[in-house]
Order: sequence, then C-alpha cells, then structure tokens
Amino acid sequence: MSSDVRYCEKFSYVFLKISLIVYAMIFSLIGAFILGIGIYAEVERQRLKTLDGLFLAPSIILIVLGLMMFIVSFIGVLASLRDNLTLLKVFLYTLTFCLILELVGGIVALVFRNQTVDLLNKNIRKGIVNYYDDLDFKNIMDFVQRKFKCCGGKEYSDWGVNMYHNCTTTGPLACGVPYTCCIQTKPFEVANTLCGYKVLYRERLDLQDTIYIRGCTDAVFIWLMDNYKTMAALLFGILFPQLFGVVFSWLYITRVEDAIAEYGNYQDGLLEAGDNGGFRETKTQGRMAKCCRCMPEID
Repeated sequence: MSSDVRYCEKFSYVFLKISLIVYAMIFSLIGAFILGIGIYAEVERQRLKTLDGLFLAPSIILIVLGLMMFIVSFIGVLASLRDNLTLLKVFLYTLTFCLILELVGGIVALVFRNQTVDLLNKNIRKGIVNYYDDLDFKNIMDFVQRKFKCCGGKEYSDWGVNMYHNCTTTGPLACGVPYTCCIQTKPFEVANTLCGYKVLYRERLDLQDTIYIRGCTDAVFIWLMDNYKTMAALLFGILFPQLFGVVFSWLYITRVEDAIAEYGNYQDGLLEAGDNGGFRETKTQGRMAKCCRCMPEID
C-alpha cells in the first residue's frame, strides 16, 4: 500500500473518529444537563402538589428529552471509542429514525393544519379548566397571552370553561378572564388583576380596547408565518446537528467495514494462546490495527 493511500486512510479514520467522539460527548453532556433540570422541575412540581396531568408539563418533557439525548449520545461515545460496529449502527439507526420522525411529524402537522389547530385548542381548553391548580400550565398560558397579545385558545370565551371564570358561578372572577388577557397601555404600570371583570357578558367588538380578543393558537401561527426566517433558522439549528451525526456515523461505519473487508474479520480469532498462559496478537489483529491506526507495514 502506497504512503499516499496510507496517509489518506489515517486522516479519514482519525478525523471521523475524533469528530464523532466530540459530537457524541457534547450532546451527552447537554442531555445530562437537560435531564437534571427536568428532574429538579418535577421534584418542585410534586412538592407544590400541582395536578398530575402530563400534557404541557415542562418537567416531563425535559426529562424525556434529556434522557433520550443522554442515552443515544452515550452509546455514540462508547461506539466511537471502541470501534464497535453494533453500537455504531444502533447510534446511526436511532439518529436516522429520530430525524425522519421529526420531518414526517412536521410535514403531517402542516398538511393537516386544521386538525393540528383543533387538537391544540382541545388540549388548551382542558388546561384552562385547571388553570389555577396546575402551575405549569398557568405559567405557560400567562406567558403566551402576554407575549402574543392573545386570550384563550381558539378565542377569549374559552375561559368560560374554568369554574372560577364561568358565568354561572359567583365571585370577583365570575364571567371574566385573567388579567394577562388585558391590554396594558403602560408597560410598567401595576397590573389590575380584575381588569377582565365581566367581559364574557359583553360583545366582541366592545372589548377591543379592554382585552385581547384574538385566540392564542391563531396568534402563534400568525407570528410563525410573519417570522418564517427565524423559524427556518431554528429548524435548521435543530435538524443540522442530527444530520451531521447521521452522516459522520455512516462514514465512520463505512470506513471500519472497508477495513474489515480488506484485512479480515477482526471479531474472530483476534487473540491466540501464548507462552506462560498469556496471549499474543494474531496476524489478523495486527493487520486490522495497521489499517485503522495507519501504522507502517513491517515485513
């Protein structure tokens, strides 16, 4: 084998190996960090005794996401360090499956946009029912209503399903909406928590200067359409690292398999019995080492 070919083998093997190790280690650390945050958030959620519903529970989402990232990335670290083809293929197939699943999910959500919006509205209404009992959902809903200047899911009247805001009940919140639905003319003024008092009794056009009458699902989708460049960059930032891992793990597997095809199956008969009960390197193992580590041939 010529020195030029040997150098190319050395460069490709070392470059792919180091790249894959660094990639997998970075994402395993990110996964562990996300998992830690999720566990802490779940402990706090249980301590505060909020509802057991899992939908839109940030702690559950973080735990699942962090655990998956850590396990898959840790497999990638072990596989690239040990040149284990089985683990490398598990790592590759898992990344490929996740990437395809995300792409298919996004396409389905766009194609069936009306059904996606209906599903979101349905689950938001379920969350509104327990708005004051589920602190996770309350914080998310308050943030969305402030950020996107909206109220409720499909529309502001969704708040009528909450027992405190229902028009058939009594109390200061009856037939009203949370103060995060109210229009604030002065950003730093003290919020009037009863600014949405009895608004559900009034007509939609009469509330344009009092509360945000647009539903939050429509407001969010409009914002996404208006900021398509930001969303495209965010989507690229999510998908590109996964695509990077798929491509580099596939190239690395191909590199190792080519070496096996040329120098024999390194998994069988690598060691043979030596003197004094020890072991010594066989010819097959030595050739495999020379291929992968690009050691010079020794006659």
